[in-house]
Amino acid sequence: MILLYAVQGLLKDNLCISPEIFNFTGMNWHILTIEDQWNTLLETSQTRPQLVYKHSTRCSISSVVKGRLERAGAPDDVDFHYLDLIAYRSLSNKIADDTGIVHESPQVLLISKGKCIFNESHSAILMDDIIEESRVAS
Repeated sequence: MILLYAVQGLLKDNLCISPEIFNFTGMNWHILTIEDQWNTLLETSQTRPQLVYKHSTRCSISSVVKGRLERAGAPDDVDFHYLDLIAYRSLSNKIADDTGIVHESPQVLLISKGKCIFNESHSAILMDDIIEESRVAS
């Protein structure tokens, strides 16, 4: 957990050479920090499902859920995006506005063809459900 906070601090201060992706857990998280990345994610979702994980660094449930997702491992056919909603609240709000999905945290949004096709929050976030829904999207 301390390492994650250190990485977030580095990303926030733009000190990392390549802050787009971090993989300390065997899972590639694409970091969302700006609206252009969200727009690119929407474009990419036309051909490949995209998952946004809204994480609160102040919430123990967020940490538990994130750890559970990382232990389960990501499917090969979905890109996983990490949004620190404390540091990037305006981007989180933009995503909520664009998708029409009320913000919660932790929260996952599965985006396919530019639309949110599945969302879940708190302890109801399960990798098996994400995998099942992503197969429907493909």
